[in-house]
Amino acid sequence: MTQSLVCPETVSRVSSVLNRNSRQFGKKHLFDQDEETCWNSDQGPSQWVSLEFPQCVQITQLQVQFQGGFSSRHSRLEGSRGGEALSKIVDFYPEDTNALQTFSVPAMEVDRLKLTFEDTTDFFGRVVIYHLRVLGEKRALPTTVQELPFKPVVG
Repeated sequence: MTQSLVCPETVSRVSSVLNRNSRQFGKKHLFDQDEETCWNSDQGPSQWVSLEFPQCVQITQLQVQFQGGFSSRHSRLEGSRGGEALSKIVDFYPEDTNALQTFSVPAMEVDRLKLTFEDTTDFFGRVVIYHLRVLGEKRALPTTVQELPFKPVVG
């Protein structure tokens, strides 16, 4: 069953915050479901959001709502699992609009994601996002030694 994968235990990071004003424009506003708040990056050549999930997840969709005029023409989603290096999952090409946009993602199990927003529509490279939703399925945590993805060393 598809559900939101971002939970209170998910650790999020962003490339920058406009004027370092986290109270008004910080990363927490990406996930608060409030139409009046947003993450507003500072200027730069590219901006990014990274997410570390408390367990493996299988991501199937991304939903992003930009502010028109402050979006990205080319974006990249990368992921990894178990401390491995990030690898590209998919490139996507948002429209410069205020509408919530949905992007399908090839099914992949990850515990870390990074969205990079390149070629921004703002002259200074700023990005404004009102909503970011990562949808898919949470993977159950192993309950027995046999379910672990590795063999424990005993001795």
